[in-house]
Amino acid sequence: MVRIVADSTCDLSPELVKRFNISILPLHVILGDKEYKDGVDITLDELFAWSDENKTTPKTSAPSMEDAVDLLKPIIEAGDEIIAFSISFSMSTSGNVMRIAAEELEAEDKVTVVDSKNLSTGIGLLVCKAAEMANEGMSRSDIVAKLDELIPKVRASFVVDTLTYLHRGGRCSGAARFAGTALKLHPRIEVVDGAMQVSKKYRGKYSAVVLNYVKDMEEAMMKADPTRVFITFTGVAKEIEDSVREYLESLNKFDEICITYAGGTVASHCGYGTLGVLFIDDSK
Repeated sequence: MVRIVADSTCDLSPELVKRFNISILPLHVILGDKEYKDGVDITLDELFAWSDENKTTPKTSAPSMEDAVDLLKPIIEAGDEIIAFSISFSMSTSGNVMRIAAEELEAEDKVTVVDSKNLSTGIGLLVCKAAEMANEGMSRSDIVAKLDELIPKVRASFVVDTLTYLHRGGRCSGAARFAGTALKLHPRIEVVDGAMQVSKKYRGKYSAVVLNYVKDMEEAMMKADPTRVFITFTGVAKEIEDSVREYLESLNKFDEICITYAGGTVASHCGYGTLGVLFIDDSK
């Protein structure tokens, strides 16, 4: 049997994690001299409150080796194989921790670590696909081969309320260039070749900006894999969430519209007021 493991940056809801029997390896969120496990013992409200109080951006770090070994060990001992998803290798050493954990368990031949070249539910889309293939009885090698085809087709983007967090964290190409006007603009961040970059700047009321951002993707979404689309956010007004969901429903394109909160890792670098619509481009 092939089991699916993903680090916590995949930002899947507890319901999806349970449905697809996914094992989650948490990254760490660092607030001053205290360290927390992403999605385990820190909430977004606590993260943003600390950030506002200290006027700085939280830091994140890769999963611990101990946690990785503890997660993989019982799966290996049960005789199963593993496909383990990591946030883009260019953003974190999470994938390397998984590899070394497999070596520690002398199970390199049973574990494939996948560089998602993405983040958040850009990873989650791949994780769900892999879990569906595993449930259909596909082999690990066949699943990995299919993932190699899917990874370049993932379309992950977000519109953010401010570039302040990304600028402070140095995670986004172009953030420094727009830092001076970050509070007046709502930049669109795209993941390209495993890295985040500013692709467009929106002006105006945030609720209108978010809907314009989604409408800009309509042509691409109409060519997307219809299985599912994600709406993922760090914190937005309920009416904004509803307007995006209703718009996607009006397209009559997707079998499932999944709504998830971004985890502490993504929130630490993107800040409050970030919303993304993520899907797989099926046009090629």
